[in-house]
Amino acid sequence: MSEILKIRRLQDVEMHIPLEMAMQEGWNPGVDDGPPFHAADPNGYFAGEIDGQLINVISAVRYGDEFGFIGLYICKREYRTRGFGHQIWDHAMKYLGSRVCGLDAVNEQTASYGEHGFKKIYRNIRQYGVSICDTPMDSRVAPLGQGIFPSVRDYDRRFFPAARTEFLQLWTAPMLETRRGFVFVEDGEVKGYGVIRQCYEGYKIGPLFADTPEIADTLFRALAGPVRGQYIMLDTPEPNAAALLLAEKYELSPEFETFRMYRGSVPDLPLDQMYGITTFELG
Repeated sequence: MSEILKIRRLQDVEMHIPLEMAMQEGWNPGVDDGPPFHAADPNGYFAGEIDGQLINVISAVRYGDEFGFIGLYICKREYRTRGFGHQIWDHAMKYLGSRVCGLDAVNEQTASYGEHGFKKIYRNIRQYGVSICDTPMDSRVAPLGQGIFPSVRDYDRRFFPAARTEFLQLWTAPMLETRRGFVFVEDGEVKGYGVIRQCYEGYKIGPLFADTPEIADTLFRALAGPVRGQYIMLDTPEPNAAALLLAEKYELSPEFETFRMYRGSVPDLPLDQMYGITTFELG
């Protein structure tokens, strides 16, 4: 008797499931990633079950009508190479429909995604090391909060293929010691912002967007300074040479890489102002 995979939508209270599976894969998600991830698209997280046992997951986040992103594509090891991954993949892609789609893939999987119409565009390199920064004293740097959010939301729109307001509202909201962010404001205008969040191991900075390398440097120190002596990560787009130099300056080293891949028209984004992408899971 053949095994039948039943695919269902994950609820908000179940967001710990794909994140725990990601942790087991060594992906090191943030400890509070669940609520903002779910807010990005409450209907975009799926699980496959066999006889009531959950065996695989995938996220297919719709950002409006034009863009989507695939992530958290994980199958328990004992169920791999049996076709169940293809089934939940097909379900996710059907959910995204004709949207332009993005994903971040390890090199070994790029050929497989290529068969589904995805093309490699550039590498993202995870930079890893111990924070050696001191927090800068700069009046142009302010903590992220509700008052500045509309300006940050509008600034972020330059760096992402679609609006992501619901996600950003939670992603930029301070959460005691687990997540904080800073914005760089000069002459009343936002010229950069960044977020750092606690992960199961160390801290990840993302996004880090800035108009100039100098602003990116200041924001990096504002984010990394408070966790000096602890491990930090920054996922740098390889086309941004200044981002690679920033990582080198603060003694971060390449840990691993992914390829950003797109199906459909490639979004025109200012990679030279993107010093750290937001996440590998949601783009």
